Amino acid sequence: MTNRQIILRQRPEGMVDDSTTSVLESPVPVCGPGQALIKVGMLSIDPTIRTWMNDAPGYLPPIGLGDVIRSGGTGVVVESKSARYTVGDVVSGVTGWQEWAIADDTNKFSVIPKGLGLDLATVMNVVGLTGITAYFGMIDVGALSESDVVVVSGAAGATGSVAGQIAKARGAKKVIGIAGGPEKCAEVVEDYGFDECLDYREGHLARRLHESCPQGVDLYFDNVGGEILDAVLSNIAMKGRVVLCGAISQYNTMEKSHGIANTSMLIVRRGRMEGFLVLDFASRFAEAQLELAGMVLGGTLAHHEHLVQGLEHAPEALNLLFTGGNHGKTLVVVDESVQLS
Repeated sequence: MTNRQIILRQRPEGMVDDSTTSVLESPVPVCGPGQALIKVGMLSIDPTIRTWMNDAPGYLPPIGLGDVIRSGGTGVVVESKSARYTVGDVVSGVTGWQEWAIADDTNKFSVIPKGLGLDLATVMNVVGLTGITAYFGMIDVGALSESDVVVVSGAAGATGSVAGQIAKARGAKKVIGIAGGPEKCAEVVEDYGFDECLDYREGHLARRLHESCPQGVDLYFDNVGGEILDAVLSNIAMKGRVVLCGAISQYNTMEKSHGIANTSMLIVRRGRMEGFLVLDFASRFAEAQLELAGMVLGGTLAHHEHLVQGLEHAPEALNLLFTGGNHGKTLVVVDESVQLS
């Protein structure tokens, strides 16, 4: 029995292609004292993976050449020599793009509770880091209030769709999405319940934002950065807040990143712009998970999962995030036998 792994062969320039990664077969890792052996079931495909492929500083070090691609995922414990894990536990953590992973003191996994009433893909999407990011970004960092006009970019994406629905559920005055293409804009309104969605591909976004929110944007949840962030800054309301969650428009470009011209509006409107990482709220994850799971089970939080079958297709799945070819949370199914009971 072997462990298929996808390693970083060379650093990409632009989109990931056949020269970026390689598939290797290694021995299945041996479970030592204090460790657990995990059969990987599903991988979370997130934009940040692309940033880790660059030789650039970040909140985590770059993936080394020849190393397994870093990624979150879920799996089932098949052997345990640790008091933390029991054989049969379904766990989540940093699996990497591979079929087998080891949990130990330096790479700890969380046991997913049984009896949630949700399937594994939904848990990885809404109750996983994606949903938790939307929750704390909107409520804590953004300080959402009922009087707010809220704008969310990447609104058809996994994080953006949840962020907008949280704003709606908590009584925001108006929630406007920004997405690419008429199909995704329709999805944002019809499936996720936003009041409106603007197609950034149509151009003149700053002008159309002003028409949609003539009193300005009170809270902007930014997943995109670049020109879209600049357009929103030109429409920021007095005491407006900008939550910097991601900048996917900048991750894959081979050209110089788009400069932001309208930051002076934060001075004029006495606004603030703040970035965050979901890890900042690790001690409070259960709070978010409880509310998000309740929303899903109560039918007030819609979600979509885009499943890609096969470990070998993980690089293609990552590219979907940058071409707009995915709908909702992108996940790679490594072993479909791994399920929540």
